Amino acid sequence: MRAVIVEDHALLREGLISLLREHDVEVVAHAEDAEGLLRIVRGHQPDLAIVDVRLPPTFTDEGVRAAIAARAEHPTLAVLVLSAYVEPVYTAELLASGGGGGVGYLLKERVGDVRAFMDAVRRVADGGTALDREVVAELVRDHGRGNSALDGLTPREREVLELMAEGRTNAGIAEALVVTGGAVEKHVTSIFAKLGLPASQGDHRRVLAVLAYLRAVG
Repeated sequence: MRAVIVEDHALLREGLISLLREHDVEVVAHAEDAEGLLRIVRGHQPDLAIVDVRLPPTFTDEGVRAAIAARAEHPTLAVLVLSAYVEPVYTAELLASGGGGGVGYLLKERVGDVRAFMDAVRRVADGGTALDREVVAELVRDHGRGNSALDGLTPREREVLELMAEGRTNAGIAEALVVTGGAVEKHVTSIFAKLGLPASQGDHRRVLAVLAYLRAVG
């Protein structure tokens, strides 16, 4: 896996570089601002970009906007966004860019849990999703009832979909909900049917389901 890192905080940037290299991820370039992200993606064609949400000069949403622009130019680029705060506003837009998967959104504090962080890095690089549980919880709290694609789901199906949004596998969902793998499979199948997602190869339907979830609650 070849990665680039865009983070203006030097200490965190160097820490990420060291952590990734210790886990056999090749860090081919790094930058400190949004323009730097576009430059190094064009120059190095990485598999993954790890990007801070807030970058110079205004420290608002430059990182996310640059990531979306980079995915527009390079649709296969996986992006893992790091933020010091729960800012789910652009998550659905980022997920929709580049055709769906290969997107993660984590709080920076998660980097301290090395195993979980590296699992998220690999999942995103492989085309999956990894959404911070706090981001998912904030989306759910902000969601009001109405003409939502999710209104037809049962409470348990919504729980399953929330865990899918975090990037958990069926086995991980079963463990979290203390149910059998077969029960999770039935819920997932029902979710796909209710959201009108046709059969497809790989995990693409999971990505589409998560995207539907984010659009509904965002």
